[in-house]
Amino acid sequence: MKRISSLFILLAGILWGCMGLFVRPLNRYGLSSWDIVFLRAILTTVFMLIILFLYDRSLLRIKIRDIWCFLGTGLFSIVFFNLCYFKEITMTSLSVAAILLYTAPAFVMVLSAFCFREKLTRRKLFALALSFTGLIFVTGVIGDAGKLTLPALLTGLGAGLGYALYSIFGRYALERGYHSFTISFYTFLFAAFGTVGFSHPARIFRVAAQSPGNLVLVLTFALVSTVIPYIVYTIGLKAVENGKASIIASIEPVAATLNGILFFHEKLSAGTLIGIVLVLSGIVLTSLPIKKD
Repeated sequence: MKRISSLFILLAGILWGCMGLFVRPLNRYGLSSWDIVFLRAILTTVFMLIILFLYDRSLLRIKIRDIWCFLGTGLFSIVFFNLCYFKEITMTSLSVAAILLYTAPAFVMVLSAFCFREKLTRRKLFALALSFTGLIFVTGVIGDAGKLTLPALLTGLGAGLGYALYSIFGRYALERGYHSFTISFYTFLFAAFGTVGFSHPARIFRVAAQSPGNLVLVLTFALVSTVIPYIVYTIGLKAVENGKASIIASIEPVAATLNGILFFHEKLSAGTLIGIVLVLSGIVLTSLPIKKD
């Protein structure tokens, strides 16, 4: 079960890494970053509502005393990390913003040690160091380090913290017996409410309704970049510790880089190749079975 769960988390990271394949054309059609975040949230909410009605309507029920779990995944994670991340990319380079976002595994490990008593083992820390070093090479952040200011650093760390909080609040929801479908639905319901004020729904509708191709694009975007990965990631959390899951999910920027090379003819440098190998090494190290961890 643990191996299958690790594969689910890996699949989630790969699918999140495909987001650029949809975001770039949507940007060309005139949608802002916040439009795209709201689009993801509202379509995922609709998709999950349909799935829940067809699968098991009882999964829509949640207890009022547990609502904080979904406020955590939806507002404190999805909305907060997007708010920080989009602010960050106006303050520094994309590569620096990306590497600060991926401080998330470190936050997950520390928070999980306090919240769920997960052990901070040497293997985890070494795997984290391998993956983080690899991400530095993948993003090319070394050459941009001089552009980092204190406000940009704090904003980037805020994005990493927000990104990490999904694993924390999601784990709490799982421990209270909620299905991954339920968690995904309420996460994006609250995220939709939290992002609607930053977006332009009329513009989103106009772009989606322009042609059948655009409609297929936005629907596929929601399924591939949000619905499927968040469901499988949450399922994976049932059997994989938060800290390990966050390292495995760091395949996302590697997948994004490879998509850029394959579909947008971006160059593969020696540094990027070294970074990919290091990230994959960290993931393999995390996933290897051991007698005592």
